[in-house]
Amino acid sequence: MPLLLTGLVLFLGIHSLALIAPGIRARVTARVGEGPWKGLFALLAVAGLVLIGAGVVAARSTAVVLFTPPAFARYVAIALMLPVFPLAFASVLPGTISRRLGHPLLAATKAWALAHLIANGTLADAILFAAFLAWAVVERISLKRRRPRPLPTAPASRYNDLIAVAAGLALYAAMLGGLHLRLIGVSPLP
Repeated sequence: MPLLLTGLVLFLGIHSLALIAPGIRARVTARVGEGPWKGLFALLAVAGLVLIGAGVVAARSTAVVLFTPPAFARYVAIALMLPVFPLAFASVLPGTISRRLGHPLLAATKAWALAHLIANGTLADAILFAAFLAWAVVERISLKRRRPRPLPTAPASRYNDLIAVAAGLALYAAMLGGLHLRLIGVSPLP
């Protein structure tokens, strides 16, 4: 559990800097430049993800079961996951989806976390997915109160929404078709 918690603090912490230390990015980039800032950010984010992954693997060997999800929970999770990948793609493909939602990646993160909270009943799962859900909710609320920094996206195109939905559904199908099992070690299908 310590690896999981450390990874969550590192990954979600680095992604919460604008919330907890609003001017830090500007101060650091003024001193060292944009490239080193992005490099450090990426390094810390990847380290956090690696620790989260290692923590989840370690927690599986001594899983503390909080509850046993009912059989229908997997179907609910599968349905909740349907928009996740299209929303994630829409976050970098400017179009109607991103314009209407404002922050489609945060919407995707909330749906992903909620789906996995419903379908998994161990303590490690609860900590992992509740942390991401809480972070996404707090981040979305904070973005309503502050000016978001423009993020790099693909060029605008009238086909971006179509591309986001098609690519997202293809990835969703791949995850159901065995990619989730190969990557995560668990099949999402009952």
